[in-house]
Amino acid sequence: MKPTDPLAVVRATLHEVAPEADLDRLAPTTDIREALELDSLDFLRFVELLSERTGRRIDEDDYPRLATMAEAGAFLTAVA
Repeated sequence: MKPTDPLAVVRATLHEVAPEADLDRLAPTTDIREALELDSLDFLRFVELLSERTGRRIDEDDYPRLATMAEAGAFLTAVA
């Protein structure tokens, strides 16, 4: 699947991992893990879901490129 709107995919995935989070208050450059208090398992689930939804392989070396919504959107655009 090629994401038509990478930020929408990132937001939907974050909503699934942290349904109680107010994503409207999360700035595009805010650290996702810190702001949403995601532990390592939550972040791994986020990465796995992103990979499933986009059909893109995401390696551990790519994790720093998923730190913020803006970076994750740019990453998905770059690999698409």
